[in-house]
Amino acid sequence: MQYGFVINHEDCIGCHACTVACKAENSVPVASFRTSVKYTEQGLFPDVRRMFLVQRCNHCTDAPCVTICPVNALEKRKDGIVDLDRDACIGCRACMQACPYDAIHLNEDLGAVEKCHYCAHRIEKSLEPACVNVCPVGAIVSGDMDDPGSRISLMVLNNETKVRRPEQGTGPNVRYIGASDVALHPGSAARPETYIWSDRSPHKRDPWPESVPTTPHARTVLDAGHKVEWGWPVALYLVTKGIAAGAGILAPFAAFLGLEYGSWAQRYMPEVVALLFTAITCFLLVEDLAKPMAFYRMVTRPNWKSWLVKGGVILGLYMATNPLAIILRMLDANGAADVLRWINLPLGLAVAGYTAFLFKQCKGRDLWESKWLLPHLIAQAVLLGSAVFVAFQSNAWQFGVEHNVMIKLLLAASMIAHSVIVTNEWKGHHETDNAKQAAGFLGTVRCGLIPCFSSSLLIVTALTCFLWFFPGLLILTIPFGLYLYEYAFIRAGQLPPLS
Repeated sequence: MQYGFVINHEDCIGCHACTVACKAENSVPVASFRTSVKYTEQGLFPDVRRMFLVQRCNHCTDAPCVTICPVNALEKRKDGIVDLDRDACIGCRACMQACPYDAIHLNEDLGAVEKCHYCAHRIEKSLEPACVNVCPVGAIVSGDMDDPGSRISLMVLNNETKVRRPEQGTGPNVRYIGASDVALHPGSAARPETYIWSDRSPHKRDPWPESVPTTPHARTVLDAGHKVEWGWPVALYLVTKGIAAGAGILAPFAAFLGLEYGSWAQRYMPEVVALLFTAITCFLLVEDLAKPMAFYRMVTRPNWKSWLVKGGVILGLYMATNPLAIILRMLDANGAADVLRWINLPLGLAVAGYTAFLFKQCKGRDLWESKWLLPHLIAQAVLLGSAVFVAFQSNAWQFGVEHNVMIKLLLAASMIAHSVIVTNEWKGHHETDNAKQAAGFLGTVRCGLIPCFSSSLLIVTALTCFLWFFPGLLILTIPFGLYLYEYAFIRAGQLPPLS
């Protein structure tokens, strides 16, 4: 059984009755929508056509929001409805990144997400969803799409229907009759500064990248606004996690890389750095939740398909092994501590790389699903770890002092790998329109007045070379440069419209 919708845009008049009925039925907050109507216009006066597109949750056959939710707040019911338990939600907003259709919004008053749930409370009483009842022209049809004799199945059989973003492979169960291709494809129509009845939402006002073309004479003149949900805390988390991971990855090779055990700082440095920055990483992850005090639900009701949960386990293990290594070193059990460093090596790689698998579950953000993300995260961790090791070398803060050539070679190699992958993300080939749009935004994102992308490359490459003979400053410049890049990467991935 699979409940779904067919929306006939040959009949739809764009009256918003479905939007109003949904808000009234489900107490949807002001400025948020479970169902909305987008207006797109194409042509030049006097030959202009206006097209409507009713948008809501697609109750996907393979729902990515269900997979990524760390606390099982979302579920795919036996009748095919993707339902939501607001009381269980912790407000991580991962489901909003996973949804390719911008169908989920955050209720800031409740600290929980909301979405169309097919008016499940009405369905259970043999009533139709509110939007179906209120449509004045009967353009919205609901029913069981797996029942070959149902009205909705016959409509799909006897008409050419389309879905939104089929390339995502989610199996959407909202099908459209007579919908315009321009309206169906996000970003194909230009978005002017003002809509027909209002200004655009203040969020996502970044200028459209010149490198990404739009359909000539096509404009989106009305649409629901969407925020950039993941911002600087996620960008900073990627840097702090990279520092923690890099210290653990390089720790077994400390002597080879020239880090002598002659001082207390050098003796304990890798584990202390790894422990400190793992703790900062965990704090950033919890603090960024809409319900930070409810983080414990990832332990009490975990969804083991979610890489948020798997990543939490990896971070937890890393938080346990590093203090153990410090204690062993304090007890002069250096042999056991050195063995533990080798155990921490794969754990460090996992800490660095698990985010690639998490972002792979973010089906709404094609830029983040790059096949190069896993090696890129590891290269960044090695780069950050190398900067830490250089800073703890003897006389690292004295100008012109020579140090072990191996750590410098590793620093240079990881810097080159980062720069090559970044350039490929920016200028390389991307399979989907969403990824192409996001790559275009990479070069335009600013942090205040600072152009993030170009500044990041300048800091990580030019300043690294300039500071080669004053290496202590690398511990300041490289993390800052990578933060600017991560901020651009995280924001750019969320800027292309999904509706």
